[in-house]
Amino acid sequence: MIGLGLQIVKSGLFPPFSESMTLSIHADAFRNACTQFATGVAIATVLAPDGSPHGLTVSSFTSVSLSPPLLLICVDRECGIWPRFRDAPFFALNVLSEAQRNLSVIFSVQPEGRFDGVSWHPGTDGAPLIHDALAQFECRTERIVEAGDHAIVIGEAQRVASNPGQPLLYFNRAYRSLA
Repeated sequence: MIGLGLQIVKSGLFPPFSESMTLSIHADAFRNACTQFATGVAIATVLAPDGSPHGLTVSSFTSVSLSPPLLLICVDRECGIWPRFRDAPFFALNVLSEAQRNLSVIFSVQPEGRFDGVSWHPGTDGAPLIHDALAQFECRTERIVEAGDHAIVIGEAQRVASNPGQPLLYFNRAYRSLA
C-alpha cells in the first residue's frame, strides 16, 4: 500500500498522505457505500471437536492466489461462533445458488440449530459441505489476520467442486438475480 500511495502522490492525483492524517467516516456512511458492491453469498462452515457442525453466512469472500490456491473470508470477531472458526484447522466455503436463499437467512440470523433440516455431509477433513451448493471449497486454515472488528481467515483449498446453476447475489441490502 505504501508503494502504491507513493506512486499516486508522485503522479499528482492526490495530495501527499501524512501518517498523522485521519479520516473520520461515519459507520453508517461506510456501510451504505459498501452495499453498492454486489456480492455472491456463501456459507462458511466448520466442525467442532465434539462433532457438531457450525456455519455462518458470508458475503466477504474472495480468491487470493492460484498457486497455492488460497481464498479468504472475513468473520466478525463478535459473532458467537467466531471461536469455532478461530480454533478449527479446516473450514469449508459453500457458494449458494439462488434456490438456497433460505439457507442464507437461516445462517445469518438463527442463533442455534442452523443445520437443523439442512442437507449436508462432512468433507474429507470434516468441514460441512452443503448439498446443491454452486461451489464448495474444502480449506485448511492457513492464517488468521485480525483487522478492525473482523478477522480475515485465509484458507488453502484442498479440494473443490462446482455445480451448474444461478448464483445467489446480494446488492444494496437485498437479494438479487442475474437478468
